[in-house]
Amino acid sequence: MNRPDVPRAGARLEIDIDYLREQLEGLLAVPSPTGYTDNAVRHLCGELDKLGVGYDLTRRGAVRAHLRGQSANGARAVVGHLDTLGAQVKALKPNGRLELVPIGSWSARFAEGARTIIFSEKGAYRGTILPLRASGHTFGDEVDTLPVGWEHVELRVDAYASSVDDLTHLGIDVGDIVAIDPQPEFLDNGFIVSRHLDNKAGCAIMMAALKALKEGAEAPPVDIYWLFTIAEEVGHGAASILLPDIAEMVAVDNGTSAPGQNSSEFGVTIAMADMTGPFDFHLTRRLVELCDAHDIRRRKDVFRHYRSDSASAVEAGADVRTALITFGVDASHGYERIHMHALRSCSELLTVFTLSDMELKRDARPISGLAGFPRQPTLPAVQALSPDSRPPEGETD
Repeated sequence: MNRPDVPRAGARLEIDIDYLREQLEGLLAVPSPTGYTDNAVRHLCGELDKLGVGYDLTRRGAVRAHLRGQSANGARAVVGHLDTLGAQVKALKPNGRLELVPIGSWSARFAEGARTIIFSEKGAYRGTILPLRASGHTFGDEVDTLPVGWEHVELRVDAYASSVDDLTHLGIDVGDIVAIDPQPEFLDNGFIVSRHLDNKAGCAIMMAALKALKEGAEAPPVDIYWLFTIAEEVGHGAASILLPDIAEMVAVDNGTSAPGQNSSEFGVTIAMADMTGPFDFHLTRRLVELCDAHDIRRRKDVFRHYRSDSASAVEAGADVRTALITFGVDASHGYERIHMHALRSCSELLTVFTLSDMELKRDARPISGLAGFPRQPTLPAVQALSPDSRPPEGETD
């Protein structure tokens, strides 16, 4: 028999894997380095139109899709980012090549050899990022001894350009955006290798979960907002897209499956903390419980050199409970690798979470009294199970 004081756990909906893959392929095909995301926003909105999901756009293009629930109070949000890493032209060089600075935080080690698109006022050009000593026939061992860094690479434009004047004639100028080719591979064994899986894969996860919810017969208990931000890689994230009604927000992003980390390319990795501090105790614990209740493989991890969309929202003063679920990525911000198992698992968890009842009913109101405010364990486990550890008579949890 169900106890009335135990929140309903929700249902795990079936995820359309083919649709998830199609969404990821489509997103990867649209360049979207931070600052050049308009086309990706238009692409995503077209996919939302196909699902029949309404949405609003901010001035700069962040997308706030809306799935109505049984109540508008205490709404929830799921957030991921459309923008990716990239580069920007810092200077036109006398040899007709381009000096670059990175967009977002990534190593020039992974830029060397990358194929690119340069977006200029006169159109787009192809090019390649090369080390300053690119030819072994010319520089010998200097090719191997050249230091790693953005000051040690340059962009060779695939057009006639041997001087600053030539570059200017092409319409290329300081500040032009450079997109890095993703070069995706989808393998038969479920592995996916590409650049920009952070966070095109997170957005594909959200779309697959949203499709399953739209096709399901049950409405969520509360309204769900699906937020697609456009500047997470430079630290802006969800700071300006939240509504006051949103009580809980779950970010979807990559986990770092690397030595010293507990993330995995299989199942869901739930972040307990990132470089901005711990995620919400109660919401995070709830996600762990939902994984266990619905047989969704999960791990926990702590990220020391990492932040997500939720960090900027909290730093901006949003009073919202935040959590982060991740799909394990090997070689994050480089040639990344993930597995479809993790993408499906994250989508499944989103369906379970959005269909589950709110655990903290008081969160439906921005401000309220002590009644219903949660407790955190303070006693050893043995004591916590004893009758003496119960709340005093008449006190309400």
